[in-house]
Amino acid sequence: MTVSIWIGVIALIIGLLVLDLIVLNRGARIVCVKESLVWTVTWVALALCFNVFVYFLYENNWLGWSDLASHNASGQQAAIQFLTGFLMEKSLSIDNIFVIAMIFSYLKIPVVEQHRMLLWGILGAVGLRVIMITLGVALMERFQWIVYLFGGLLLATAVKMLMIRQGNVNINRNPLLILIKKFYPVVDDFKGGYFFSTLNGSRAVTPLLLALILVVSTNLIFALDSIPAIFAVTQDPFLVFTCNVFSVLGLHALYFTIAGHVERFRYIKLSLVFILVYFAIKITLIYYYPIPNIISLVIIGGILTLGLLASLFISPRDSDEDAAPLFNDLVVLAVLSYRQARRIVVLVLGTSVLLVGVAMIVLPGPAVVVIPIGLGILAIEFAWARRWLKKIRQTAGKIRQRIRH
Repeated sequence: MTVSIWIGVIALIIGLLVLDLIVLNRGARIVCVKESLVWTVTWVALALCFNVFVYFLYENNWLGWSDLASHNASGQQAAIQFLTGFLMEKSLSIDNIFVIAMIFSYLKIPVVEQHRMLLWGILGAVGLRVIMITLGVALMERFQWIVYLFGGLLLATAVKMLMIRQGNVNINRNPLLILIKKFYPVVDDFKGGYFFSTLNGSRAVTPLLLALILVVSTNLIFALDSIPAIFAVTQDPFLVFTCNVFSVLGLHALYFTIAGHVERFRYIKLSLVFILVYFAIKITLIYYYPIPNIISLVIIGGILTLGLLASLFISPRDSDEDAAPLFNDLVVLAVLSYRQARRIVVLVLGTSVLLVGVAMIVLPGPAVVVIPIGLGILAIEFAWARRWLKKIRQTAGKIRQRIRH
């Protein structure tokens, strides 16, 4: 009977993919940031709604779902695993977007043509992740030592991301482009949106085909990173699959939300380095000292919040420094004033605790205790948190008076 659930979920995902890639993005057009932001929030909200379904699916053992050895988690454990995996995969997809934006910029792909490239890129990402998940599950079940390989891969990716000068990346040296250019000339022709054209009577390729090849190959590289990371969170095939697919859904909208502000969010990329390092450690220790996923959820949320705040508080540097490796960004963060550092620490810690409390509204847990604690931490630095905390105390006082009378 569990097959029915798989069929229903896959049908839902196919429907959402059609909605995301065909219905909402029909035709080539320029998407404004406001529209993209609205849809980005909508896709995240849909993933959170699916997480509620995950909780009840595992908690109530619908159709004998939890009777299977691979689905033996409780509702709370499964929901935390899905949420942690989704947040991790979504954060890693941001770096994917940065690379895709760089590819489009280098090849001078018109904005109206980027829709189609993203459509094929997202479909390719889903297909590649299905293949990688199937392979990863088989390897994890057969070879325990594979976790060390996965951990080393994540650590190597983090070091590469930290040290490579992104501004100096030469896409023209990509082996795939070199191979294609050996067989076909390249023309600067975007008319009609074709992948092939003619040059002096011979067949030639357009920059659109080069962009498509680079986007698909980029998705393959990121799948090699994200799949080992998700296995550090859960080995449940259902949760691994749904985490990845829901992180890819809405990637189109997320791209148009942040692609034009890549430099502004430079410290988000730096925060991804620490996330990769953390999951490299987590998957290496998975059989000996497993780290609870609730801790991983708080750590991911805290690191991403810190990167976002650093991006907003620290102005972009001049063009000469833009080519510097991300390692130099650590130096900039190190010289933040005490006041800035204190506000960031308070906001990261308070927001993390507050988000855990909000999650407990749906999941079992003392939300009425955790939410005020989070607001209390935020109240140290932020007036709006003090106002909310005051209102909660007033409401709690009124409830106590009613109970007494």
